[in-house]
Amino acid sequence: MGKLVRDKIPEIIRNDGKKPIIEILSDEDYLAELDNKLKEEVAEYQADKSIEEMADVLEVLFAICEARGHSVDELMRVRESKREKRGGFADKIFWIGNEEG
Repeated sequence: MGKLVRDKIPEIIRNDGKKPIIEILSDEDYLAELDNKLKEEVAEYQADKSIEEMADVLEVLFAICEARGHSVDELMRVRESKREKRGGFADKIFWIGNEEG
């Protein structure tokens, strides 16, 4: 049982004197493994809350974006557009519901 790893991991393993067993995924399998990797990285962030784990989540999101045919610039434009229309999360607003009547 394996997992999706960063591009330089096989080289790092070789430099440690070991022989990695790897395969190059199909586009379909790559997208599925990116989704799994996102879950893994989010769980690690939830446990750790470190900026390094935040960076890992972001790296996977960027890879998903590109694997689905979008650029990171496009992603950032969509993010900014949504932020302009609906706001961000800086005001810490927690919605409970609406009053009756």
